[in-house]
Amino acid sequence: MKALRGLLPRILLAGVLLLPGIAAPAERWHLFESEFDEEKKPWSEIEAQLPAYPRPENLIPFDAGAASFSRFYVDAPSISVGADGVVRYTLLIRGGGGATNVSFEGIRCQTHEQKLYAVGRGDGKWVRARDPAWRGIVYKDINRYHWALFDEYFCVNQRQTAPLKAILESLKRDSFRLR
Repeated sequence: MKALRGLLPRILLAGVLLLPGIAAPAERWHLFESEFDEEKKPWSEIEAQLPAYPRPENLIPFDAGAASFSRFYVDAPSISVGADGVVRYTLLIRGGGGATNVSFEGIRCQTHEQKLYAVGRGDGKWVRARDPAWRGIVYKDINRYHWALFDEYFCVNQRQTAPLKAILESLKRDSFRLR
């Protein structure tokens, strides 16, 4: 019994001394896990700001496929890459019969989605879209303008948002063959 009394304080001391050694690796593991927390955080969309109405001298034509009689343009000053990873832009479509449609939209590369924020009116004002929801981008033979912007200009490997400078450079480079 006397031997146990002398041993007990030593065991307790050893346990107390080991606690920091046990806690330190656990803390390091926690820090390791926190580096991956970005992947676990839910995505949050930033509030989109309406751009100025497009001006003819700022329109950059882009190819949306030969199967369409329409001409497609992006307003260069309206293109932005948000902190939420969404590329926002103004799209102008001129139909074969002369009709023009203007819209303010966004493309989210990470999820292959597009969203319509607002529609342009003939008087140069914006009207909120009726159903501004994210919708999947799918390849179409006709009017594949969302796919073209997503695949060829805005997104790298169909997953990562391209930097604004790269987007503008590729649009301008390709526009010379369309003019």
